[in-house]
Amino acid sequence: MRQIKSSSPLKGEITIPGDKSISHRSIMFGALAKGVTSVRHFLEGADCLSTIGCFRQMGIEIQKESDGRILVHGKGIRGLTAPAATLDVGNSGTTTRLISGILSAQNFTSVLSGDASLNSRPMGRIIHPLSMMGAQIKSLRGNDCAPLQIDGRMDLHGIHYDSPVASAQVKSAILLAGLYADRETSVHEPALSRNHTELMLSQFGADLHTEILKDGSAEIRISPCEELYAQDILVPGDISSAAYFIAAALLVPGSEVLIKNVGINETRAGILKVCKDMGADITYLNQNQGAGEPTADLLVRSSSLHGVCIEGTVIPTLIDEIPMIAVLAAFARGQTIIRDAAELKVKETDRIRTVTENLKAMGADVTPTDDGMIIQGGKPLHGAEIHPYMDHRIAMAFAVAGLASEGETTILEEQCVNVSYPGFFEALHTLTV
Repeated sequence: MRQIKSSSPLKGEITIPGDKSISHRSIMFGALAKGVTSVRHFLEGADCLSTIGCFRQMGIEIQKESDGRILVHGKGIRGLTAPAATLDVGNSGTTTRLISGILSAQNFTSVLSGDASLNSRPMGRIIHPLSMMGAQIKSLRGNDCAPLQIDGRMDLHGIHYDSPVASAQVKSAILLAGLYADRETSVHEPALSRNHTELMLSQFGADLHTEILKDGSAEIRISPCEELYAQDILVPGDISSAAYFIAAALLVPGSEVLIKNVGINETRAGILKVCKDMGADITYLNQNQGAGEPTADLLVRSSSLHGVCIEGTVIPTLIDEIPMIAVLAAFARGQTIIRDAAELKVKETDRIRTVTENLKAMGADVTPTDDGMIIQGGKPLHGAEIHPYMDHRIAMAFAVAGLASEGETTILEEQCVNVSYPGFFEALHTLTV
């Protein structure tokens, strides 16, 4: 467990670990490319290490250099070999869903399984469209969850898929299978979900196009691919990890924090828009565009926040940050309404339930709904015992809440933060002394 006390002003600068989504993809696409892909600022969290482990089991040499770079010795788009044992995906839904698209097109059978939390998360959302392409995927427990047995097929065919939700993982699984299909594959989604797969696959040489339609929906098309080619990748700082430091600087009076090299991809950085709408003082410095991903340094000063309504097309751009946004809303003046976020129920925990439970424990006025929550902000919060239920984002969000609350907050199961941010508590401490 970890004790968090009410904090003095936060000061200083911090560099956030590499983006988790981009780190995952750098390993996967590097493994499928010809040549050696070099990855700098790779996130060595548990989830991304699960991805490395899976590809090593399939014959890919992946090494860490003395300067911290990860080198992926790709074997080409048809270079994977059959794993000798079950592929252990740990707690990583990204690994599971994206790798399923790749494995569907191989010439071998594989089994994917993870921890108890991962094996209870829904996989039907990828099983259905991949099966439409000719994939042979079986949920071994018959509940549309992992463990999954995937009997690879060399004759996948391209489809047009109307996705009922804007989900980067669903889209990516289909696009990755589409690399191997017999004709073009396209995905239509109600709003453009995070587009790291499209940006990076294009960088590796895939023929891929995105069109935003008049109604705000998006269509992504990919052609069959003969080869991908190795790249040098600099992973930007993870906006999801930066969110906790943004929030801490906003909430603790007198704070001023510079967060370096943060990815600000507009399909991912909805939290910045919401913070601005709430009255946050955030300045963008040193904006850059590297490897297709925009970055900036963020200068964040403590601010008086007010409630907002968060709904619609912005939700896919901040779904992982909603626990932190809910904490911000509890400290803000007035009412915040979060809608259209039923996806929260199928994350590492049911985040509507876990956020509501823990905010109430700290004295907040919060009402859960079927697709979000209603928060009446402005009440002083007090320390409490926080149960993250092994969900890293719950643990980190409520650690920040503890900094801005009266008394002492205890975070149980603190080790769960290692999924995405090893060293999180130590990094937070550097700004509070």
